[in-house]
Amino acid sequence: MRVERLQEHVPLAPFTTLDVGGAARRFTRATHAEHLPAASGADDSLFVLGGGSNLVVSDEGFSGLVLQIAIGGMNAAAHGEDVILTAGAGESWDAVVKFAVSHDLAGIECLSGIPGTVGGTPIQNVGAYGQEVASVIEWVAAFDRGERAPVQLSRDDCGFGYRMSRFKREDAGRFVIAQVAFRLKRGAAPTVTYPDVVRHLAQENIQSPTVKDVRDAVLHIRRAKGMVLDAEDPDTRSVGSFFMNPVVDRTLLDRLAAAPHYLMDNDSVKIPAAWLIQQSGFACGHVDGAVGLSTKHPLAIINRGGASARDILRLARRIKLTVRERFDINLRPEPVFVGFSPDDDDVAFLTS
Repeated sequence: MRVERLQEHVPLAPFTTLDVGGAARRFTRATHAEHLPAASGADDSLFVLGGGSNLVVSDEGFSGLVLQIAIGGMNAAAHGEDVILTAGAGESWDAVVKFAVSHDLAGIECLSGIPGTVGGTPIQNVGAYGQEVASVIEWVAAFDRGERAPVQLSRDDCGFGYRMSRFKREDAGRFVIAQVAFRLKRGAAPTVTYPDVVRHLAQENIQSPTVKDVRDAVLHIRRAKGMVLDAEDPDTRSVGSFFMNPVVDRTLLDRLAAAPHYLMDNDSVKIPAAWLIQQSGFACGHVDGAVGLSTKHPLAIINRGGASARDILRLARRIKLTVRERFDINLRPEPVFVGFSPDDDDVAFLTS
């Protein structure tokens, strides 16, 4: 199947929620899975672009080929007592959540309002408010650039971890995701475990919440934190949460008695990165030239207007260094860094 015309020197900043970065030397789009063999090629200098909500693109741009995934389509089919919801990698993620909730399907309602596309969810193992996609993904259909063949990977094949997968780790760049299937439960009780969600539902006096109630609660909470994209809200010109919540050994918690925390199944402890950042002197609304922190949430590094990628990295580095010095905890970034040289000091420090 013929792919779209190859373009040259296409600015990438408009394709990202952070709105920074230079141009792609070459750029094309895939609207069908059949496009992927020809569009992805065998060139190692390929970057696959989805919704652009989790990217920091270098000021120099990307010197290879950027392939934008625009594969659509959504389908729900009964599978025993469950429902398999299948969606193209280019579909809006929140549109998929909205569809599931409107059909009373439980399993992804807490992931409402997260920007980006379906194809990015297994790469990052997207999670929020007590859910993550690893728990509901049935399979991932992709094009294997190494084998030059389409493949279907089961949940176990994906190597999921906390905000991690084989697609982001050992097999970064190998697979181009075309479609994802999710196993959901019709009429099941929603997930209500996260304190913010529990608190909001109690305030609304909702004692037996539906999946729609939980979606509405999550959207309300995310909007209050500036984590739902809104062109009129400069606090959303970000990648959302820039740092992951660190998971530490429980013995470390003894030194942080005042820290809010969540006990994990493996006897480790998750501490909110937002709390660590605030306690390190970076308050909501912190300003650093053209960048800063959201006025609503300290985890969001925002482009205040005219920022460069280097500006973003400079503030992120200051935050990570200060938290490390104060708490001996190493924050890890959530976004993907695109177009930076392998020996870039700022990126190396942030990802170490």
